[in-house]
Amino acid sequence: MSLRRPLIASLTALSLFGLAGAARADIHIGVTLSLTGPGASLGIPAENALKLWTGEMAGQKVRFTVLNDATDSTTATKNTQKLITEEKVDLIIGSSVTPTSLAVVETAGAAGVPVVSMAGGGAIVLPQDGPRKWAFKLSPTEPISVNMVIDHILKNKGKTIATIGAANSYGDGFLKVVEQLAAAKGLKLVAVEKYTPTDQSVTAQTVKILAANPDAVYILSSGTPGALPQIELAKRGYKGAVYQTQGVANNDFLRVGGKDLEGGYMTVAPVLVAEQLPDASPVKKPAVDFVHRFETKYGAGSRSLFAATMWDALLIVQQAAGQAIKKAQPGTTEFRSALRDNIEGMKEFVGSQGVFNMTPADHNGVDHRSQVMVRIENGTWKLVRD
Repeated sequence: MSLRRPLIASLTALSLFGLAGAARADIHIGVTLSLTGPGASLGIPAENALKLWTGEMAGQKVRFTVLNDATDSTTATKNTQKLITEEKVDLIIGSSVTPTSLAVVETAGAAGVPVVSMAGGGAIVLPQDGPRKWAFKLSPTEPISVNMVIDHILKNKGKTIATIGAANSYGDGFLKVVEQLAAAKGLKLVAVEKYTPTDQSVTAQTVKILAANPDAVYILSSGTPGALPQIELAKRGYKGAVYQTQGVANNDFLRVGGKDLEGGYMTVAPVLVAEQLPDASPVKKPAVDFVHRFETKYGAGSRSLFAATMWDALLIVQQAAGQAIKKAQPGTTEFRSALRDNIEGMKEFVGSQGVFNMTPADHNGVDHRSQVMVRIENGTWKLVRD
């Protein structure tokens, strides 16, 4: 009897462990992307990257519920409510642009569900209070990109700049930083124009910009609508430098703008020119790895920094989930909180777009390594070296 009791105890323990393992819920990630509307050129590549992911994450089964918000903030809110109340997701990835991401964050943050946004506006995570405590974003905040552009203009003897931006939270966020940094660095802002992403013409705004005769024009927009001002400037013979944000950096933008984009500059995530990066770049290896994965599936030249943003988001969530699963089971409030805490504590995480160091005060966590300057030459992206 004394010999059997330990065996029975061991079998009982194994049975309980097996039951506990069987009871484990899958990690459930909700995704809301702009698969139609003005942000579709950002959302579709992100969904394609999601399709590359296997059925596991941190040793657990993972499932995704993907919804289309059609680049509409009201729809993004409804999607978020559905993902939280009906699907009971552990985390939400999305949305593709800043206005829809803000809608996601407000709803998810109030419910205590962490969000990793695909968009670039600093307002998604700043200031770090209220629902934004649950929000993270991977694209760099505006100052990193704007500083790089202003320094490039000054280096090339430019003294004046004009902007034309989308009349939304993305364009306004960039404009605010341009106004601050241009004044601080001695670059004169001579014209500020806006347009809506659904506008078919920006002729009136372009005429005003040309009348101000700036040395450079900075277009503050996202998706294919960002091509419109640059096309108009080219048609009217503007000879100064034209800069864009990485919100337009996709092949659809190149297709829509065609030859009128030639010679334009933009700051982008390094993954867009992965093979051109110097070997010393910490992101070169993961960037080249992602490009290989993506282009093997979708064809040569199909790379997209918006796809890479999704891939980095999945890698970050996977690392956070590996730690969170030690504290709580998926599907619980405790697991969602642990996911949030572990993303916030991430240090020197190297992705295809940059190196991430999150803190309670910084839910973006990237530095200058998240951006490079490129120039459009012969319809392709060329790295601008110092």
